[in-house]
Amino acid sequence: MRPEDLIKQLEKQLYVMDFVPETINQGKVDSCGDGIVKATGLSKVGLWEEVEFENNARGLVLNMDEDFVSIILLSGNTAEIIEGTKVKTTGKILGVTVSENLIGRVIDPLQNPLDGKELKLSGKFYPVEKIAPGVINRQPVDSPVKTGIKAIDSMIPIGRGQRELIIGDRNTGKTAIAIDTIINQKKKDLGLKQLICIYCAIGQKASNIARIVARLEEEGAMDYTIIVSSTASDPAAVQYIAPYSACAIGEYFMDKGEDVLIIYDDLSKHAWAYRQLSLLIKRPAGREAYPGDIFSIHSQLLERSARLSKENGGGSLTALPIIETQANDISGYIATNVISITDGQIYLESDLFNSGIRPALNVGLSVSRVGSSAQSKAMKHLAGPLRIELAQFSELQAFVQFSTDLDESTLNRIERGKRITEILKQPQFITFDEVSEIISIFSAISGLLDDIPVNNIKELEIKMLAYIKTNKKQLLSRLFTEKTLDSSIENELKDAISDFKKTQG
Repeated sequence: MRPEDLIKQLEKQLYVMDFVPETINQGKVDSCGDGIVKATGLSKVGLWEEVEFENNARGLVLNMDEDFVSIILLSGNTAEIIEGTKVKTTGKILGVTVSENLIGRVIDPLQNPLDGKELKLSGKFYPVEKIAPGVINRQPVDSPVKTGIKAIDSMIPIGRGQRELIIGDRNTGKTAIAIDTIINQKKKDLGLKQLICIYCAIGQKASNIARIVARLEEEGAMDYTIIVSSTASDPAAVQYIAPYSACAIGEYFMDKGEDVLIIYDDLSKHAWAYRQLSLLIKRPAGREAYPGDIFSIHSQLLERSARLSKENGGGSLTALPIIETQANDISGYIATNVISITDGQIYLESDLFNSGIRPALNVGLSVSRVGSSAQSKAMKHLAGPLRIELAQFSELQAFVQFSTDLDESTLNRIERGKRITEILKQPQFITFDEVSEIISIFSAISGLLDDIPVNNIKELEIKMLAYIKTNKKQLLSRLFTEKTLDSSIENELKDAISDFKKTQG
């Protein structure tokens, strides 16, 4: 073949070749230790961008300095990452792939399945760090999230799109309230959409998480629940991104117009994980050694909870963050930060818990800033008198300690207060529908149980509800559909309770 022909043939081949130029921003590891990598040469990298090491390990850029970036290691064999190891940018912000396939599953924050079943990741990509919906894109919170717990649904109502903090010492029933709320969503209510529940465990014992999963499966609640689990044995980096991953999953369903409940258990351990990472990358330490932006990270996370306007799909994301206190001190740094971010708090007191009052709700320090907007008229009608009765009972109890000579009116109020306190007690995993809550609370505050011994109240309540559900179906139907307590329904309810008491002799 002549040289001229060979050149023409080569030219033809070059013209038909499809060149796809690829630019790789590559650097190398400067130092590695305690799950933190410092790398140089990544001039094009961005904050919260995923990077990949030559052994396929994954990392996340958490800090950027003038000469190097700090990367937290997420997965892979970190022992192989040594000085000089190559690292490259991926151009991707850390995110999760979300679809309906995740419902009923137990996963870690990196979407690895933890329930022994195969998980095929498909669906829409959602970044774990995202700007919260603006005020214009929201609508007022006016639909309830029913916990099935009488004391909370009556006095501290939670609305769809709200952020309600659960705060208290260790072992005072914080997680119990959250799990009961998930279980109660199985009881579908007229006119309200089914809530999709996400339970995000941060730094919990693996045995505790396994126990929660087993209970939810037993109650049939895993049919609408997703568990995002980061255990105490996981690296601080995985614990840190856990609530962000869970929130991104929740946002997918919210954007589809669904109502979502997300529980962060708990943000105290999330703050500890972030403090550990921040100290290792040598960020300046502030109060209690936390970095200066600790308020900001919790604020950005919780602000993503919202009730979207109808133009934006009308979905909602309700957050129940949990904070652990020490010695009933709610003035701690992280506690006061999260209190100022949220729309109210459910405060559980260890003294009440130890005295047998479960849930150990301190009514004086608990509040919902959404208030009666997220309540039916019937529950709203009962909430005011209930709070007043409990407040007066609390004051009189303190007064009784210093005086034995009390008039009959005071004694009657104390006795009624004891019965109201007793009727509000509720064992774990036993939730009430709204009609049952209304009947129980009404029977106590109206004085119809004043002649019943305190020790018999709980047993009598169960029998009373069973009797009314069996024999007074028309009354139940009115309460369920009208959701109000006018004088005629009140009189019917009083007659029904009186009829029941006659059957008890």
